[in-house]
Amino acid sequence: MMSGETFPEDAFASLMSCRDPDLVVVTASAGGERGGCLVGFHAQSSIDPARYSVWLSKANHTYRVALRSTHLGIHFLDAQDFALAERFGTLTGDDTDKFAGLATQTGPGGAPILEDCPRRLLARRVALLDDGGDHVCVSVEPLAVHGGEPFTPLRLSHAAHLSPGHGNQERNNPPTERASTGPT
Repeated sequence: MMSGETFPEDAFASLMSCRDPDLVVVTASAGGERGGCLVGFHAQSSIDPARYSVWLSKANHTYRVALRSTHLGIHFLDAQDFALAERFGTLTGDDTDKFAGLATQTGPGGAPILEDCPRRLLARRVALLDDGGDHVCVSVEPLAVHGGEPFTPLRLSHAAHLSPGHGNQERNNPPTERASTGPT
């Protein structure tokens, strides 16, 4: 393909559908509000210094909480963790406390830690990248890593039938609750 040429969108979608990424639950807390969502877009993004990146949907309540948070919890799901994937992937934090009934602890910066998910990364937010798409990249610095032993990750193909709590085109305006009231 030469510079300036375009490609059919379905070609990109077709190529991406061949991937089967593992799933994580990302948690955040700010201003007494907790959020958590199922994420398929995530990866190690630097070796030195160590960095990890997650892409959060602008439609999600968790995105709005993460914008105000200083730290994130990134919980790597095992193939047996389907119930967590379903809870954090199909419910919306706009009207549901996704953490109700779950064993949690408070991590750095108030980030909720899911006790039943021992493979996790607790991290400090270092950068945000919004390139205009429907997701925002959050780059984090790992502070603590738990459960490095081998496991079978829960993959997108195991959860593809779940209906998300928000569609990818839904976006709040203003993007955060704080933006609607001005600086505090």
